[in-house]
Formats: sequence, C-alpha cells, structure tokens
Amino acid sequence: MSSNRKEPRLGAACLGDGRCRFLVFAPLAQKVEVRILSARDRIVPLERIEGGYHIGIVEDAVPGALYRYRLDGARELPDPASRFQPQGVHGPSQIVDPAAYPWMDSGWTGIPLDQYLFYELHVGTFTSGGTFDAVIPHLDALAELGITAVELMPVSQFPGERNWGYDGAFPFAVQNSYGGPDGMKRLVDACHKRGMAVVLDVVYNHLGPEGNCLGAYAPYFTDRYRSPWGQAVNFDGPDSDEVRRFFLENALHWIDDFHVDALRIDAIHGILDFSAYPFLAELSYTVREHAARLGRNIFLFPESDLNDARVVSTREEGGYGMDAQWNDDFHHALHALLTGERDGYYRDFGRLGDLAKAHSEGFVYSGQYSPHRRRRHGSSSRRLPAKRFVVFSQNHDQVGNRFEGERLSRLVPFEALKLAAGTVLLSPFIPLLFMGEEYGETAPFLYFVSHSDDSLIEAVRTGRKEEFSAFCREVEPPDPQDERTYARSRVDHGLRDSGNHGLLREFYRELIRIRKIHPVLRRLGKEDLSAITLEDENVLCILRGTGEDKTAAICHFGDSVVSAGIPLPAGRWAKLLDSSDSRWGGAGGALPKTFHSQGAVTVSLCPWAFVLLSMAREEIR
Repeated sequence: MSSNRKEPRLGAACLGDGRCRFLVFAPLAQKVEVRILSARDRIVPLERIEGGYHIGIVEDAVPGALYRYRLDGARELPDPASRFQPQGVHGPSQIVDPAAYPWMDSGWTGIPLDQYLFYELHVGTFTSGGTFDAVIPHLDALAELGITAVELMPVSQFPGERNWGYDGAFPFAVQNSYGGPDGMKRLVDACHKRGMAVVLDVVYNHLGPEGNCLGAYAPYFTDRYRSPWGQAVNFDGPDSDEVRRFFLENALHWIDDFHVDALRIDAIHGILDFSAYPFLAELSYTVREHAARLGRNIFLFPESDLNDARVVSTREEGGYGMDAQWNDDFHHALHALLTGERDGYYRDFGRLGDLAKAHSEGFVYSGQYSPHRRRRHGSSSRRLPAKRFVVFSQNHDQVGNRFEGERLSRLVPFEALKLAAGTVLLSPFIPLLFMGEEYGETAPFLYFVSHSDDSLIEAVRTGRKEEFSAFCREVEPPDPQDERTYARSRVDHGLRDSGNHGLLREFYRELIRIRKIHPVLRRLGKEDLSAITLEDENVLCILRGTGEDKTAAICHFGDSVVSAGIPLPAGRWAKLLDSSDSRWGGAGGALPKTFHSQGAVTVSLCPWAFVLLSMAREEIR
C-alpha cells in the first residue's frame, strides 16, 4: 500500500539511519530552524527554497523525538504537518515513522461502493475508555449486525480530551487522548480483518480556534470569505497552490499511512473557492488517480447542504466527481413525518410527497422555493444514480445540534423507531446508522469541548445560547465545557440485549440481512422505483423492481390503525417482514404470509407500522 508520490512529504520524514528530513511551507518567515528537544537539545537551520518552503536533513533525529520550528530566531511553534502531538495542541510535535507499524491487512483492497453500510461513531463516547483500542472489542458485534464500513468522526488533534473533532488544529496528527497514530492503525487493521472498510471524517473548511498555528507560517487563511466556524481556508487566493497541496497531501496521508478506505469531507459548502478548477474537483481527481495506482477501492463522501448535483456528478458532466453525498433532505423528510416537528429547516418538510420524492429522485428541494431559506434552493438530482446518496434517520449533526441532543428514541414511540429503520434500510441508497441507533440508545449526544482559554470557553457558551435563542428557550443549553455534558453523551452498550432494545437490534439485523440477499433490495437503483402516496391514510408505498422481481414497502406514518387500499401489481406476493408482528414487539399484523393481488389489495396497518412484501415464486424462503 505504498504511495508513488514523488514530491517530498511535508513535515518530518524518517529516512533511516537516524536521519530525518524536515519540510515546511513558511513563506512568512525568512529563516526557519528546527529545534530537536532531546537530551542533546539542538537547533538546526533549514534551507529556504523556491515556493516559500524550508527544508533540511537532520542527523540523530529518531522516531519518538520531539521538535518545534523556530521562526526568524524567535517564536517556536509545532509543525503544521505534525504527525503526533503527544502533549496536546500547545506541546511539541513528535517524529513518527509510518513504516514502523506492522500492518496485517496485506491484500486488502477495500469494498465496492454498493456494499457500503455505514456505522458512524465518535471514538470518545462510543466506549467508557474513549480510545481506538476500546472500540475494537465491539467490532465483532457490528460485523454480526451487518455493518460493512465504520465511519470515525474527526480524529485530528484537538484541544483537551473532549471534542466532537471539528475543532482540530493539526490536520495530520491523530488525537493523543484517543491513542495516537498506532492506536488508530490497530483499529483500522482490526476492521479490515473483519472485512469492514474504514471511513474517516476530515475537515477542510476551517481549523479549530485553539492551538491553530498555521497562519504564522503561511497565508493558509483568507479574509475574502466568511466562515461560520472560523477563518476560511485560502483555496483560491495568492499562495493557494501550496495551501491546496497541504490538504491534498493530508488526504493521501490518511490513505497511505492509515489505510483508510474513504474520506467523509465535512461541510463542503464551507469550502469557498471560485477558481476555474475548484479544490474539491482537484481533490477528487487526485484521490481517484492515487487509488488507481494503489489498486484499491477508495471513495470520497462529501457533506453539503447546497443540494448541488455537481458535487457527485462526473467530471465529464462538469461535476466534481465525488462518490456519494450525505442527503439531508431524506433525513428531514423522514424526521418531520415521524416527529411532527416543524421548527427550523423542518418547516420545509412534513408531507408524504417529500419522502416520496426523496426516494424517487434524491433531493427534495431541486430548485423550488424554500420557506425556511426564503429563496429557491437546490438543483435536480433525478438523473443521478442512487449510489450517489447516503441516507439516514440519525447522525451526529441531526442529533447533536438539538437543544438537548435527543436521539430519535427519546422523540418517537418504539414502533416508529422500527419504521425509521425500515425506511432507511429498504431505500435504494447507501444507508448510515449512528452509534447506538440499532438498539435504541437513550443517551443524548450533546455538544462538548475542553478548551483551556477562558475567553474562548465563554465564547462557545455564548454561541450555543444564541444558536437556540430563536426557539425561545428560557433555560440554557447544556454547558459544552462541563465534563458531565461529555459523560452524558457516552453510549451504554449494556442496553443492547435488554427488552425492546434487544428486539430493535434483532430487527435491524434482519432488515440488513434481507437487504443484502434480496435481488431487488441489494441493488442501488431508483430507475425501477415508484413512490405512491395515500395522503388520507398517511401511507407511503415504495415499489421496486421489474418483471417477477418486485418488492413493496408499505409505510404507515400515523398513530392509529388504518385500512388502506394499496395499488399492488397483479400476482402472488409474500410477506417478508411486518414491523407490527409480535416477534418484533408489535401488536400483531393482519396480513397473511402469502396472498394474491388483482392489481390492488386492502391492508390493515397498525400505528407507525411498515410491511415489506416480495412478489412470490414457486417457493417462499
């Protein structure tokens, strides 16, 4: 899995025989020296070369040695491309030899895009230990559930020990409190051993406010644009070629040194770039070419709230060429139906037709007027294949950005949790689960930080209060700095096998099993899909397939029993799954195991129930 990159790597690169090459982009400094912090503390000057870089080879600079850069004989700072910050964002950088780790995944080339089934987790709150190593004992349960890809929320070095990860200050360094570089490699190795891909969430739209020293070295940031999270990254101004190189190399760093299989690119609507060749298109091209050289399946999953089809359109179609984007519209349409909420962006949703369009096209808002935004929004995604969308009923944003961080299990009845699972997992798109969702985790997922600067701590608290002021809350949101806020967000795996939690997990497992083996459901495609809405009955019917290979998912988004006439193609049908069956803790469904349709059937549906049907052949398995 070695790289064919020809340029010397940024940062500290071990050359063998105790030698280390240092390379840093620092056009704002006339002189850069590297200070090796060891028993023989010494300062070694670097050579300033073309393009604002400083380079040099230092003897007796071995893996594990600590170092800082000294700029113009005065200020000492960590390496912007540091691979490890063992003492945190304010401490020195450490030399790391990526070749020293004994990888066990030789022969691993990843999995195809259409086999992805994400499980998003936050390393710090997924276990009581809060480390990469503590995640490993849970991988067998995820594999048994049917998960094929573990997605890690950002792990780049952030201040303190508690953070969602989006305040990272060193994009190349793995969080010290999680277990550092070797801990992450052990987790990736363990995932690959079980046949699961690893997706890493990376943040290229800003850096965190504490410990961020990149601006002292070079014009990494720009005042031309405003970002809601911090200084906007300079992707299209003077010296932006080298800024782009920094982030392109970061992407390849995770692929080469950590064997990750995909990157989830956070909030690309915050990557402001008006150049003719946008950074995102260059990132896509660079990763795709690199993957081809390595002979691996490597993907890019952007997050965007723009509903811009160009993001996942091919380069030939004028797009960025990324692989599949998170589809918030699908979530919003589903959530609004399940909860009845209409605050904020949910104001734009709440009709069965919204979820029907999300199934048949992808984006719900494809250019029409958005009441929430008070303008037209989005572009059509009708021509985009289903494999270009990742869908979910919960994720870290949709849970964590709520006032109390409530999961769906706190908002809707048990039957509606099963309906949510069926809607996502039986869709024609790539599904994503959020940690603990499969058994109805009840712990909130709150926003938490552990900054050391008092003024910054107060600014974060004030920002959270202002964020929720529009909801006329008379109480304050949970304090992000309070360690108890973090502790409350930790999942409880002990719930997994008890009562309705255990039933829900088995229900998820059965849904995933059916999705994987059924010839219609395992295909990612919306070309043979039709979505039928029965508004009066609050019923949505999703028909998929052609010929004798057909399925029907009948979903009831109502809180009382209803009798609905369902247009069902003529033929013999079998019931594959009924969420209201007593096996799944329901009141018992009325539909027989097999029946004939003459073109329509009348079905009695329990509250928040769904039924999955398959056109039957000679034998029903």
